[in-house]
Amino acid sequence: MTQQTPTPSDLHTGLSRQLEALEEKLAAGERLGGWKVGLTSGRARDSMGAGFRPFGYVLESRIFASGARIGLDTFESVGVENECCFTMARELAGEVSRDDVIDAVEGVAPGFEINERRLPPDAPAQERLADDLSQWGIVAGTLRSISEIDFESLVVTLSRDGEAVETVAARGHIEDHFASIAALAAQLSQFGRTLRPGQRVITGSFGRCPVTEPSGWSGDFGSGLGVVEVVFT
Repeated sequence: MTQQTPTPSDLHTGLSRQLEALEEKLAAGERLGGWKVGLTSGRARDSMGAGFRPFGYVLESRIFASGARIGLDTFESVGVENECCFTMARELAGEVSRDDVIDAVEGVAPGFEINERRLPPDAPAQERLADDLSQWGIVAGTLRSISEIDFESLVVTLSRDGEAVETVAARGHIEDHFASIAALAAQLSQFGRTLRPGQRVITGSFGRCPVTEPSGWSGDFGSGLGVVEVVFT
């Protein structure tokens, strides 16, 4: 059955419910570690409406360094996506320019987003937003200066146990990362939120694959940005 296009009210309600869930986690002792920008790449781009870039929260306790080992028994269904992982140096709030974003970013690392499928594939947009866009955690490699990276020329290879499973070029696949972060700042401001120093921001998927058995995964972003690794046991 074809899903109906979500209304602005649906989208706002979904994000509001997501933030309510976040507040419950913070009240229980969790800490906010950062944000994801959704629907910026591939077939997912604009899938909830032209230019709509929803946010998802990232818990501090689920931010891992490259080489982390994570038990598969943590999840019912899990997958990995290679993404650029930015670290904020300064607060960023409201309507900002691409240059404002560049000035506010400390650096970028090669990363994984770990996604946990908690909803059926045909779940409506409002439910997907409320469910934090399947976000579970992130793995980040070495932080590098953004001035060292030619983002438009990035080609990322996702490998499982040393065997390449997918190679994706940035050009034509993913939108400008700094425009995505500007869209995130604007979207968060509608809910009284800002990007804060030290927070991590992931900006959209290059490659993705389900993880169905114990395995080691790597994302090679090239010589400029480097490699990130995670092992599922």
